[in-house]
Amino acid sequence: MQSVKDKLSLAIGIVLVMAYGAVTRDFEVTLEIPAADPADMSGDQRRAALASIRRVEARLAGWKARLVNAERDQHGVGAAEMAVREELQASKREARRDVETATSLSGLAETWRALEAGEIPQKHAWLIARASAEGPIDETALTEAARHQPYDQFARTLRQQQRELSEDDGQSILDRQREKRWAKMFESREDGMFVVSGEFDPITGNRIALAISDKERELWRKEDPKNRRTPQQRMADALAELILEPKSGQPPRTALLVIADYNAVHRELANARLCDGTPIPLGELRRLACDADILPAVFRAKTQKLWLGRKRRIATEAQRAALALRDKGCIGCDANPAWCQAHHIQPWSWGGPTNLDNLVMVCARCHHRIHNDGWEVAKCPTTGRHDLRPPPEPFPEYGTAIDRPPQRNPVLLN
Repeated sequence: MQSVKDKLSLAIGIVLVMAYGAVTRDFEVTLEIPAADPADMSGDQRRAALASIRRVEARLAGWKARLVNAERDQHGVGAAEMAVREELQASKREARRDVETATSLSGLAETWRALEAGEIPQKHAWLIARASAEGPIDETALTEAARHQPYDQFARTLRQQQRELSEDDGQSILDRQREKRWAKMFESREDGMFVVSGEFDPITGNRIALAISDKERELWRKEDPKNRRTPQQRMADALAELILEPKSGQPPRTALLVIADYNAVHRELANARLCDGTPIPLGELRRLACDADILPAVFRAKTQKLWLGRKRRIATEAQRAALALRDKGCIGCDANPAWCQAHHIQPWSWGGPTNLDNLVMVCARCHHRIHNDGWEVAKCPTTGRHDLRPPPEPFPEYGTAIDRPPQRNPVLLN
C-alpha cells in the first residue's frame, strides 16, 4: 500500500506532466488529494505531506512563470498582467509583481531550474529574482542557500550578499529603499474602521518600531494585570498616543541599536548592522553616530549589568541590547527584537536569575506558547543558538496525537 507521501508525490507528477502537455492538447487537468484525514496521520506523515506541498507549489510557480513570460513575449507586458488578473483573479499589484518576477527569473537559469525541480521554495526564488533586478548577485551561492535555509534566515543571507557585492557598501540599496517608502490611511467601507499601513527603509522602520514598542511596554506596566488589553490593542493605543499626544505620549527614551565590529589593526569600525542582522552602510553609521550615544560593550563578560541574579526581575535595557545582538529577534518566529520580551528559561518564580544566560527573546505569541501550551526553550550544543520546540507527541508509534490540555500558569509571564 502506498503511503500518503507516495500518493501525493504521484498525483503531483501526473499534474505536472499533463500541465506541460496542456499547451498543445485540449484536456482538463485535475489534482487529486489523498482522502486520508490529517488527524489520523502521525506527526512525521503530516510533515512529509507538507514538504511535498512545498515542492508542488515551487514547481507550479515555475510553470506559471513560463506561462506569464510566453504571454508577455507574444502580446506585451500589459496583456500578461491582464491575463494574470483575470485568470488568477489577482489584484493589479499582484499581477504586476508576477510579471516582473517572471521577467527576472527568465535571466536566472540556476534559480529557475531549482524552482521547477521543487528544490527551492517559491518565496525564496522570488527574493532572488527581486534582488537580481536591484544589483549584482551570486546566483549560485544564493540558490544553494535557498535549498536549506528558512525564509527569514535566507532573507538575511541575501541582504548581506547584496551589501558585499555592491560597489558603495550598500548605500545605493538603502537609497532605493527610501525612495520606495509609502504610507496611507483610509476608512474601510466594510466596517468604518480606519486602516493605517506603510513601508519604510530598515533604519526608519526600526526607529518607528522602537518608539511604539517602548510606549507599548509603558502601557503594559500601567495596566490592571487582571484586565489586560491584547497586544494588538495595546500597539494601536501606543501609536495613537504617540501621534495625538506627542508630549505626554513620548516614551522616556528610544535607542536604535546598531552593532559594528571594531578592527583593532586598522582602528576602524566594520560590518555595521541593525540588531536583526540587516546590514547598513558605514556612511549611514557615521551619520547616526553624530546624534547617538556610543556604548562600547563586551557582552560575553559577566558584568554587573548583564548578570543581575535575583536583584531584579525585569531585564534591563543593557540586557535587552545584548539579547537582541545574540538572538536577533524572537527565538520562535524571528519577530523583530522591538516586539520581543525577555523570558526567563528557568522561571523567576522557581528561583531563576535575571542573568543573560537565563534569558531569551520571545514575542508575545511565542511567550504564551511557553507558558500555556508546553513549548520549551532548547539550546543547540554546536551553534549555541536557542529555539522553541513544541511538546512531544504523546503516542507517535500509533500515528495519533492527543493535544495536552492548556497548562494555565497563574504566575505573571517571566
